[in-house]
Formats: sequence, C-alpha cells, structure tokens
Amino acid sequence: MAALIRRTGDWDLSEECAQEAFAEALRRWPSDGVPDRPGAWLTTVAKNRAIDRLRRERRGAELMVQVAPLEGEAPAMDDHDPHLGSDSDCDSDSDESGIEDDRLRLIFTCCHPALPLEGRVALTLRALAGLTTAEIARAFLVPEPTMAKRLVRAKGKIAGARIPYRVPPAHLLPERTGGVLAVLYLLFNEGYAASGGPDLIRAQLCDEAIRLARALSGLMPDEPEAAGLLALMLFHHSHRRARLDAAGDVITLEDQDRTLWDRAEIDEANARLAAALRHRRAGPYQLQAAIAACHTDAADVADTDWARIASLYETLAGVMPSPVVALNRAVAVAMARGPEAGLQLIDELQESGDLTGYRLLYATRADLLRRLGRADEAADAYRQALALSGSDAEHRFLTKRLAEVGGPERGS
Repeated sequence: MAALIRRTGDWDLSEECAQEAFAEALRRWPSDGVPDRPGAWLTTVAKNRAIDRLRRERRGAELMVQVAPLEGEAPAMDDHDPHLGSDSDCDSDSDESGIEDDRLRLIFTCCHPALPLEGRVALTLRALAGLTTAEIARAFLVPEPTMAKRLVRAKGKIAGARIPYRVPPAHLLPERTGGVLAVLYLLFNEGYAASGGPDLIRAQLCDEAIRLARALSGLMPDEPEAAGLLALMLFHHSHRRARLDAAGDVITLEDQDRTLWDRAEIDEANARLAAALRHRRAGPYQLQAAIAACHTDAADVADTDWARIASLYETLAGVMPSPVVALNRAVAVAMARGPEAGLQLIDELQESGDLTGYRLLYATRADLLRRLGRADEAADAYRQALALSGSDAEHRFLTKRLAEVGGPERGS
C-alpha cells in the first residue's frame, strides 16, 4: 500500500490494486507455489494493475479530446512514467530507518506528519490493521459517516499535496512516533474489547499489537512511552483467561478469578513500566499503565487503591484531556468515595453532551444506579446502553444486568 500510494498518489486506486494482487495470489499460489520473494511479487502485480488502470483512464481522456472541443492535449503515458516509479523500485524501498519489522516499517511510513494526527492514525488503521470504518469511528467516538468523510479528506490531501510515502530515515522517526503509538493503542483496544461481532476478545489483534509494541520498544529503548504502552497492553492482556466464562459471557473485574491472571506477563509489565518511569517523562501511556498496575497488583477489588487510581486519572486528564478519561475517573471516585459521588460526576458528563451515544457512559451510570438501589432509573440506563451495545457478549451481559433490576428489554 505505501509503495503504491507513493507511486500513484491515489489512495483508493492503491487500495484496490493491492486487493487485486492479493486475490491473484490466492488464485495462483496454491498451484504455482509461493514465489521466493512474495512481497516483491505482490507489489509488482499491484503496480502493473495500477499502470493498466491509469492507461485506460489516460486513453479515455485522449478519446474525449478527440470528440469534444477541449483545449490542451493529454500527456503521453508509458511504462516509465516517473509518477509510477521504475520496475526496480517496486521490490523494496531504500531503507535507512533501521526498522527490521516489515509491518512496523509500513506503519511508520503511513503515519506521515503532513497529515493531522487523527487522519494519519485512521488511515493506517484502515489500510494496515484491517479495521473497518465503523470500528475506527467508534474508536474516535464519532459517527461512521463523519469518519468516512475524514478518511476521504485525508486521502485527498495525500493526492493534492503529493505527500511522498517513503520509509522515513532513522532521524525522522521521532516525529512519527506519536502516530505509531496511537495506531498500536487503538489496534489493541479493538482486540481487547471488540466494538462489534460475536466475540468480546479478538485475540489476533491483541497479539499483533503486543508484537508490534515489543518491536517498537526495542527500536526506541529511550522512548518511555513505547515501554509504557507495552506495559499497558501486557497488564490488560494478563487478564484474558479470567474475563469470560465457559459460555463466552463477560466476567467483571470484581468477580474474576485472579489466580487465572498471567503472572509472567504481569511481572514483565511491572518491569517495563518501572524502566519507563525512570526517564521521569511520564506520558499518557505510562500513566494508564500505572493505573492498570494498581488493578493488577491488588488481591481483590476491596484491596485496590482506588484513591490512587482516581488521582492518576486526574493527572492523566491534565496530560490528555478526554471525556473518556473523565468517565474512568468518575468510576474510580465512585469506588473510593461511594457510588453517589461517582454518579454526580457522570451526570455532569452526560449533561455536557461530550459522550452522547457512548455506550459505556450509560452502562456505567446504570451500574452506579443499581448499586444505589434505584432500580427503575438503572433499568432505563441499561436499556440505553443495550441500544448502543457492540459485541454479542456485551449485549448478553447488559441484558442480564437489566433483568437483575427487574426491567425487560424494550420490545420484549
């Protein structure tokens, strides 16, 4: 994708031709065998498809000139069009990045600083992580049509500004690191708690995000946020065996069997976090990892240092202001000072409108109302959360909670 975008300047054309190349490989490789250099094979096939497509478009433009009184002439098109690059160019880019991992190299390539941070992250998630526009929209808390328009604008800027999609040299990696960290963070989040579909956990996404975070941390040992992000992923991933029961239903943190938590991952996460914090440049990923450590180091929910968690969220809000951070802080306040204190903060958030349509706002509010014994209000909030629920496992959990407070689903 990155190679085609650089050569054609057209994101949509590049995506289509890359897909056609993979389809051709699925047709031919089972009988012909996998080529010695599969990446070069795919890139060559995709480039040739792009050349054919551009030739047809150019030929169509030439015919239009012949039959219509248009001014000017269509330029000639040949195999050596500099816009497409040379044949030798298609095998691999000149790489001075020092990045050994192919996927991570492409992520750095796609996180071009000429694009706004949200645009570069969204495009990279779409092209290299395989997330749908709907999944990316939910990650950014915007409607799907809004995200679709942002993706189109970002692609248009690539074409209009002729942004060069090349592997950046090592000295330019730092200016792209923020985008790369965000891509890996959101990739893991979608794997950890899927925004839709039959399964709550998409293990392949989690594993790939952790693998890439390890590669990034190894590439940038002096970047504390890379180590902090890896620690954050490992803390959460260590709980995976305790998060669902045999039927695939959600088990809340307070009810999880903590003996099922992966102690090796927890130990590694603590070591990674400690190494990151020694740099004394605590950023949002390190702060979130420190919060996860508070949960993971506690023997049970009652033993958790909720006051420290609330304080860490307050610090995080200063570094990375976000209504989701405010929601999480409200939960910690509720656990530290009682559900009424947390509910007051959540009601303020709801009145602000910053999280309208965010299912976890309504689910959290419902849980606090349930704890306060306000069953009718809790039932209404659970219904709001159910209307916005993502995965099937989450829907079953909320339906069960709704039944516990004595309320049927709407329409049942």
